[in-house]
Amino acid sequence: MSDTTYLAEGPRTAIRPFTHADANEFTARSRESRELHRPWLFPPADPDAYAAYAGVLIEDPAKAGFLVCERSGTAGRPAGGAIGGFININNIVMGGFRCGALGYGGFAHATGRGLMSEGLGLVLGYAFGPLGLHRLEANIQPDNAGSIALVRRAGFRLEGFSPDFLFIDGAWRDHERWAITAEMR
Repeated sequence: MSDTTYLAEGPRTAIRPFTHADANEFTARSRESRELHRPWLFPPADPDAYAAYAGVLIEDPAKAGFLVCERSGTAGRPAGGAIGGFININNIVMGGFRCGALGYGGFAHATGRGLMSEGLGLVLGYAFGPLGLHRLEANIQPDNAGSIALVRRAGFRLEGFSPDFLFIDGAWRDHERWAITAEMR
């Protein structure tokens, strides 16, 4: 567990930055959620992969990584509960663009409980507030109904379709392009 304070809190969740100290919990949750994530997502499942992944999110100013944590404490967790998922803002460009691309995943123990919806709302508030962004985009494979439902609930609009958009699991995958702007919130 991290000593980092939360960046934003909701009724059931809070968001905080990734830390290197989260490796054991994050990778255990990733391994437990393998069936849920495939074939859409491949989060780090071992400490070395986590160190590389988190290191980029922690150090690269063009990225911002957030852990979605349950607010209800558990034994040994005075600052909050278990990691329920993660939401990253990648490819952050400031200036006249002020945009970023979302990547996210919920863990199996948090599925169907609304934790990621609440966490995404917190990340949107943080992105459009303290981070100073104007627009966030989410590129989602068309068959990923859960991911599409998440952004739809958050108020994203479908803006288009991109064939062969991202290389995932050994092939170029089609994606729908979803977006939200600060004015839409």
